[in-house]
Amino acid sequence: MKIKQLFFGLLLSLNLIAYSQTSPKEVLFTIDNKPYYTDEFIRVYNKNLDLVKDESQKDLNQYLDLFIGYKLKINKAYKLGLQNGSSYQNELKSYRTQLSKNYTSDSKVTKELVEEGYNRSLKEIKAAHILILVDEFAAPEDTLKAYRQALDLRQRALKGEDFGKLAVEFSQDPSAKENKGDLGYFSSFRMVYPFETAAYKTPKGSISNPVRTRFGYHLIKVEDVRDNRGEVSVAHIMILTPTTTTDGKTDLDKPKNTIQEIYKKLKQGEKFEDLAKQFSEDKSSSTKGGVLNRFGSGQLSSEEFEAVAFALTPEHPISEPFQSQFGWHIVKLIEKYPVKTLEEMTADLETKVSKDDRSRLIIASMTEKLRKKYTVKRDDKFYAAVSKLVTNDFYEGKWDVPTNMKDYNKKLFTINEKEIMAPAFLSFVRAQQKINNTLKPINKLVDNLYQKYVDEQLNVYYNDNLENEFPEFSAVIDEYRDGLLLFDLMEKEIWEKSKRDSIGLKNFYDSRIKNYNWKNRLDVVIASSTSMDVIKKAQKLLKQNKTPEFIKEKLNIKGGTVNVMTKVGVFEEESEVLPKKLKMQTGVSEIIKEGEYYFVTKVNKILPAGSKTLEESRGKVINDYQQYLEENWVKDLKTEFKVEVNQAAFEKVKKQLKS
Repeated sequence: MKIKQLFFGLLLSLNLIAYSQTSPKEVLFTIDNKPYYTDEFIRVYNKNLDLVKDESQKDLNQYLDLFIGYKLKINKAYKLGLQNGSSYQNELKSYRTQLSKNYTSDSKVTKELVEEGYNRSLKEIKAAHILILVDEFAAPEDTLKAYRQALDLRQRALKGEDFGKLAVEFSQDPSAKENKGDLGYFSSFRMVYPFETAAYKTPKGSISNPVRTRFGYHLIKVEDVRDNRGEVSVAHIMILTPTTTTDGKTDLDKPKNTIQEIYKKLKQGEKFEDLAKQFSEDKSSSTKGGVLNRFGSGQLSSEEFEAVAFALTPEHPISEPFQSQFGWHIVKLIEKYPVKTLEEMTADLETKVSKDDRSRLIIASMTEKLRKKYTVKRDDKFYAAVSKLVTNDFYEGKWDVPTNMKDYNKKLFTINEKEIMAPAFLSFVRAQQKINNTLKPINKLVDNLYQKYVDEQLNVYYNDNLENEFPEFSAVIDEYRDGLLLFDLMEKEIWEKSKRDSIGLKNFYDSRIKNYNWKNRLDVVIASSTSMDVIKKAQKLLKQNKTPEFIKEKLNIKGGTVNVMTKVGVFEEESEVLPKKLKMQTGVSEIIKEGEYYFVTKVNKILPAGSKTLEESRGKVINDYQQYLEENWVKDLKTEFKVEVNQAAFEKVKKQLKS
């Protein structure tokens, strides 16, 4: 594992650790007289210790060498000026914004919203809706018009008119024309928060009052409420829907026929796991007997698959073949899991809350705390003069900051020691014209915008000072900053070079050609069956040079029992596809029994072991070449920069970590 992966992989996880110093920090080493301290080394070593799979890298001497190598690369990045790149700066800013969310929220309000979201998640609601569009910042008369239209439609539905027909005729949700407003089943965090709240508060069979969201007004008809189905673990066998062939033809019946053949073999008593390994075309699960990761409602991209999976029971654990948008499936139930506890789901729910409309409630609560935390002082006399600069042109979107700001380019208020200038506030006011704020008179509107601006600046001030208030936040940001620089540096100095340097790559390959070899390969036709009599017949037909299609047609009963299946291809000698006791010789093999299956194999050709061409092994060669370039590059960096290690401080670090 590279030191880059140790740093960068961990940083992307967003997990914060407790920041502590058990002893005063000392200079551990210097690079061109720039100091690096023991506390950082100890923190990083402890944090990455469990991630290291190579035991040799737990050795402190070797780890120090890796750590110095890492810092040498960072110094090189700064020397090249990579820290000035706009892409780097934007990505660092984006990461800091994401990480700061862990600090800029009210934990009490977050906890309440998490609990609410969990309690709602215990139920799934089936609902339909009618949407009357109205802009979030529409004028009061337009908002009232939309509200009255929604109210009128509700009255018509309550008097007996069909809700679905009303949705088709009046709903401004484009999908309503086809689905009659039906939203299917959903749970918490699937809809915008006001919509979700109204849906959960509306009794089954009832229609809500008009509900305002950022899209407009909704009428929600709750058609059913059921318990959350929890999660399910299944295995499946999949035959993919074929793509168009080179001649423009597609055999759509082939996957259906294949899955039916497999299903017949299941009914004949053959094991699901064995058939999945042999025939399933889902490569990510076939080697595991078709087993998929457990999932809950709405987590897969196929409603058909979910419906079948959740319908399985211990009494009826295997489905009939069915089709999804991906292909044909047979599904086997492994286990059903109840809904997780609140404790188990808290971390996931906190993330969802932060990305949801609920976050506005958290921001409001946090802002109230910041008002109490920081001191805001305003120059009231100056504010009165500034506020008069805003005219009624604001309501028409025509107001602008005066061109001559000579007398107004000074402090309007302070947050602790930070000065906020009047032009910045006026620019904020100008931008608010886009929101169509209609509050009157104008002085009342300016006061309202001023408070909004102060609240915004309180949050900005708090966010800007997170590094000073939270040492662990500062540490993680520093690590991510270095990680981004390292990524850009490696891309510039190693990765791109290894791809562009075709001559160097070819020379590297030629000097290590023995590392890139094919094993012996066999061009084969494999027939399998649970019947010895059938496999003997298949063996005879293979000796007569009959095709796999002919053998299946001859030995399988049309519309009935599947006695034999075949597989064709070129495989390396240790491939799991090949029978384990197959001899490396051309011709038709003896019958080999593995478990409940009999196999016979026709080896058309043996391709001997030998070197792969550069093209055949390009991916691995490039990876090896990159490692080679990096190792030599670090050696060069040690001569480019002066490194001095404080051996006495390092010995103290060793004792501390070993204790």
